[in-house]
Amino acid sequence: MASHPHSGDPVFDLHVGGKMETVSTVALTGPDELSLAYTPGVARVCEAIAADPSMTRHYTWVPNTVAIVTDGTAVLGLGDIGPAAAMPVMEGKSVLFKQFGGVDAVPICLDTTDVEEIIETVVRLAPSFGGINLEDISAPRCFEIEARLKERLDIPVFHDDQHGTAVVALAALTNALRLTGRDAATVRVVVQGAGAAGVAVARILLEAGVRDVAVLDRKGVLHSSRSDLTEVKAALARDTADRTGRSGSLADVMAGADVYIGVSGGQVPEEVVASMADDAIIFGLANPTPEVHPDLAHKYARVVATGRSDFPNQINNVLAFPGIFRGAFDVHASAITEGMKVAAATALAELVVDDLREDLVIPSPFDTRVPGAVREAVAAAARADGVARA
Repeated sequence: MASHPHSGDPVFDLHVGGKMETVSTVALTGPDELSLAYTPGVARVCEAIAADPSMTRHYTWVPNTVAIVTDGTAVLGLGDIGPAAAMPVMEGKSVLFKQFGGVDAVPICLDTTDVEEIIETVVRLAPSFGGINLEDISAPRCFEIEARLKERLDIPVFHDDQHGTAVVALAALTNALRLTGRDAATVRVVVQGAGAAGVAVARILLEAGVRDVAVLDRKGVLHSSRSDLTEVKAALARDTADRTGRSGSLADVMAGADVYIGVSGGQVPEEVVASMADDAIIFGLANPTPEVHPDLAHKYARVVATGRSDFPNQINNVLAFPGIFRGAFDVHASAITEGMKVAAATALAELVVDDLREDLVIPSPFDTRVPGAVREAVAAAARADGVARA
């Protein structure tokens, strides 16, 4: 291997030259193949697509290819590091799409943080792709970008930091409720963090029948008597704490709560953790430092999950996004619906029901059953929700 500035470091050695390449699916060994793959043969396919654009799904790679779009403003736990520094993560995401979903992906790192410019750029790129995976775009801009792209495009648009996290968290929570004998309709949930992941987690819990959710940002519980809420937070407040009358600080709503889901990066004092209900469920999802360290969580909780790979019950988005796009692409879905997300979560949860225990409420990313189970559930939900086109 040629030397490079960090030669000898296995992480940098692995990244030399990037983590992906484009590979031809056809042989070009002589003039006959060349005339079929390129001119003159290719012109016939172009004319067929010009006459009927739906032919794209049969004769190009477009319907199996997703654009992974970022502006580099919220990359992993690194924050706003810019589009160039985001590329290794987007390459990694592309490899995960291929490995776990058989989906081709192209990383696209945009040199703008302007909402209008991002939207217009993605709309103009859209004919080249079967779906758009928004990635590592900071809140609250990510909410408007996703919502407006969904309005303008007839292909799936999915912000993985929101919905991938939400799907896997719901799957794990479904099984944690099973283990602890709780019911979604009566369980009390606290979600700390009202960024992209926190909002999506709260929304999918409501979709799944949870009625008592308190969502907190740095200033406390989201409720409508606060005058400092963004439009997204205000809408969430109306659907969560306003319905139950909850308000105040984290300590106020954690007392007696059944479930804590942390997507904030903050730290929860031990006395607050200790105030939760018996047989509590604690998901501290911040990386690399969970809001509640598993050692502390286990003192008070029956089921503990993190975002880390070195503890049981990892809430890992790779369990969701490859299969979700694969299922959506299989039926040429025009969108990814709430029903498709819940179906993905249900499929994930069902995979470990027979082996369910405190340290196994969610399958491993390397469980070979995962992509197929999510794919089938999402495709079926797309048909049920009326967004399938094949």
